[in-house]
Amino acid sequence: MAWLEITINTAGQGTSSVASTLTAAGFSDLVIEDQNEFEAFLEDNRDYWDYIDEDLQQQLQGLSRVKLYLEDGDKANLARLEELVTQLALTMEVATLPEVDYEESWKDSYPPQPIGQKLIVLPYWLAEQDTAGRLPVILDPGLTFGTGAHPSTQMVMEAMEELVTPDCRCLDLGSGSGILSIAALRLGAAGAVGVDIDPKAEDIARQNAAYNGFAAPEFTALTGNVTADRTLMDRLAQDEYQILLVNIVADVIIGLAPSLPHFMTENTRLICSGILDSRLEDVRKALLAAGIQPLVVKQSEEWRCIIAERRNP
Repeated sequence: MAWLEITINTAGQGTSSVASTLTAAGFSDLVIEDQNEFEAFLEDNRDYWDYIDEDLQQQLQGLSRVKLYLEDGDKANLARLEELVTQLALTMEVATLPEVDYEESWKDSYPPQPIGQKLIVLPYWLAEQDTAGRLPVILDPGLTFGTGAHPSTQMVMEAMEELVTPDCRCLDLGSGSGILSIAALRLGAAGAVGVDIDPKAEDIARQNAAYNGFAAPEFTALTGNVTADRTLMDRLAQDEYQILLVNIVADVIIGLAPSLPHFMTENTRLICSGILDSRLEDVRKALLAAGIQPLVVKQSEEWRCIIAERRNP
């Protein structure tokens, strides 16, 4: 099926009011591209991330427009839309898109991803593909954070290749898709526990583990916040972990730092990543203040990964 992409230039009126008018007229699934709204969103949510995509910021420079899509040949709705845009004293552009099977084409964005020397991340629809001897980590990449494409995740998995041993247990705080727990089990770990504050992540991680043939007691997925839930912290601390994984962002790692020693012994290695180079020193100081000694810092692009151990009292 061919589609029409309609772009309505909203400069002077703003995307929000135009989008509301279009929605009220029955046109849905709108795409808003607005520099001012994007920057306002960033300002309102600045506490939740360290990294902003500069390419995306550049693409939105000076833009104020709404896009929507109609089936090619839907003359009635196209005429109705043209009349509405004229009433709004705006202009619109119509482009015909090539016929694409959009239900399947998104899968092209998730090719096999070799990582390190031993692992390869595969989307579930390529689960049977020859891995050339690499250990497969099979995921549904469309569900939540953690597909193996980000440098921070790759550095953790590369470090795990060196540190995971057949008898070890892993605790993954901020587990998302469960990719790191699954990788640990593929590398021979005896067990892994993934914890995330998002309730959806628990089911998703469990589903991804099942794609790889892992279930309880090998893999356990939990929902909770270890800094706010003392019961959960104590429950997790009853076990002993040789690998502790924290792949989030600098501010979250800093907030977690005082809690991390509860899950560490002198035999535990902490691998924390998602740290921009500009925040490395902040994270290092927080770990030291919590009694954790950084041992190695890995780097990839502007991202940093710290491997650390608990200092003796």
